[in-house]
Amino acid sequence: MTFTDFDVDLFLRDYWQKKPLLIRNPWGRWVNPVEPDELAGLACEEGVESRLIGRADGRWTVEHGPMPEDRFGHMGAAPWTLLVQAVDMHVPDVAALIAPFRFVPNWRIDDVMVSYATDGGGVGAHYDQYDVFLIQGLGRRRWRVGKHCDADTPLLLQEDLRLLAEFEQTDEWVLEPGDILYVPPGIAHDGVAVGDDCMTYSVGFRAPARSELVEQFCAHIVGDMVDDDRYADPDLIVQANPGEIDAVALARLQAMVAQAVNDPAAFARWFGAYNSERKYPELDFRPEEPIAAEDVRELVEDGVALCRNPASRFAFVAQGEGGLTLFVDGQVYDCDGAAAVLAGQLCEADRLVIDPALIEDEAAVALIVTLFNEGSVSFDPED
Repeated sequence: MTFTDFDVDLFLRDYWQKKPLLIRNPWGRWVNPVEPDELAGLACEEGVESRLIGRADGRWTVEHGPMPEDRFGHMGAAPWTLLVQAVDMHVPDVAALIAPFRFVPNWRIDDVMVSYATDGGGVGAHYDQYDVFLIQGLGRRRWRVGKHCDADTPLLLQEDLRLLAEFEQTDEWVLEPGDILYVPPGIAHDGVAVGDDCMTYSVGFRAPARSELVEQFCAHIVGDMVDDDRYADPDLIVQANPGEIDAVALARLQAMVAQAVNDPAAFARWFGAYNSERKYPELDFRPEEPIAAEDVRELVEDGVALCRNPASRFAFVAQGEGGLTLFVDGQVYDCDGAAAVLAGQLCEADRLVIDPALIEDEAAVALIVTLFNEGSVSFDPED
């Protein structure tokens, strides 16, 4: 799917992380990518994160999946909403929704959550800590947006939901199929289904918290430290008051910490691996039959396309002299020459017909073999 009428540069300049934007059906031809019954089926599967949200007697209720297969036949008349996370991992047509938004770097993209709601269904007024594009798939939904929120904004005490205690509306729109509402981080919003069979696709983005980065990077580097790397003061002199921690000592102590964390190359290598870890690492996508180098060469020569697993995360950091460090599902691969060219192409495209000249390089072939046997890529069976 692609956009036919959308000014990316204007959007990034005037709206991205600044203010909401309603985008009326920018698609060449909108086709809803997953049917309600298929979404309900996913919610019943093990390993698929789902929630069923309703409201009764003035209180919100939340059920976590997997749902019993007969659950949706006993919902009653009260409004309800089904939320299924990371549907792009399971439905290729939903994964295709991400492509038009790749003007944002891939490492920032999280997943596509899909919701189904009956008339009046919603999840309440709330705010997210990340950017989101809300695509109307089926039916209609009324969206209200409000002011910016932060950690001091009062919340309702509702189990498993972060709902706003107060919501002051600043704008309102009804979205039809194909329409998109962009909501920046921190902006209050509330969506309610207008009629039955309301489906919304939420393309969400990742925004690591400073606390998360500090905690995780420090935990990583501590593992490589040795106990005999300690504070030293060979130029110590007598202090006027032995109870004081003086400025010289504090500066040395702080420098010990700063030197440990202020290593750009080490941080890049750690962050690439950390950020590329799979959302659900417990899922095993490795093939039943591993592939060998000769199999790769034959498939490439036959023009069979190589496809990324929608559940995998690919990224790279450029290195000097045309090399790069490739990160796939938390693993690190140092590449140069033909392997670097191939790695860059894999990060750019979901589906790639490989230049046969690349497979003359053993490192490039070995990279494909490793990624295939890890379940991160596959050869398209339809080619």
